[in-house]
Amino acid sequence: MPRYELFYWSGIQGRGEFVRLAFEEGGAKYIDVARGPAGDDAIVAMMGGKGGGPRPFAPPFLRVGRLVIAQTANILQYLGPRLRLVPADEPSRLAAHQHQLTIADFVVEIHDTHHPLGPTLYYEDQKQAARRRAAEFVKQRMPRFLGYFEAILGDNRRGKGRHAVGGALTYVDLSLFQIMEGLAYAFPRSLARMRRRIPKLAALRDAVAARPRIAAYLASPRRIPFNEAGIFRHYPELDPPR
Repeated sequence: MPRYELFYWSGIQGRGEFVRLAFEEGGAKYIDVARGPAGDDAIVAMMGGKGGGPRPFAPPFLRVGRLVIAQTANILQYLGPRLRLVPADEPSRLAAHQHQLTIADFVVEIHDTHHPLGPTLYYEDQKQAARRRAAEFVKQRMPRFLGYFEAILGDNRRGKGRHAVGGALTYVDLSLFQIMEGLAYAFPRSLARMRRRIPKLAALRDAVAARPRIAAYLASPRRIPFNEAGIFRHYPELDPPR
């Protein structure tokens, strides 16, 4: 088993959580570097070109020996076959990568609900713009993305509505689980109103949560709680009752 070193900011799930879920389900041993003695300084050093390999722009990135891989979808594309979290055939692997890139687009839009004017400003400096952005998100963008992935589950005959790609669990399913968990934290009211329209996604979320390795991970201190420093943030004013 290779030595996997994951670099992501300590204290938040963020984009690193999509990679952690793959490691946990795949039964891989990995080091969450910034949660160790080196802390976030290890990430800064790698971004400064001191880690070998192509200099990453931002975390998450993965180091395996001398190999450095950045970008969440790129990391999962690398790990998928090694952790048996993607089918062996090329069309399925391309489809999985495509779906993961669409998830990455969705994550950006989720983040921008609370930081519509940019990440260099505090949320408190852009509350008015955030309310407008969040209202549009829950009305238009969230239903569009979730509706798309609900259709993807339905279209996959091999998965019988239970998996996004192929006939077994893939890293895409794990990522959709994280999306559902994050939205349940950030927009509980809005997601609850949508649940009847996305029964396959809701069932996928429950099925992933019940998998033995994922259940053990969720109950462990390795799973960082959602908080208002990550991508998924709960601000009640952005998720008002109808």
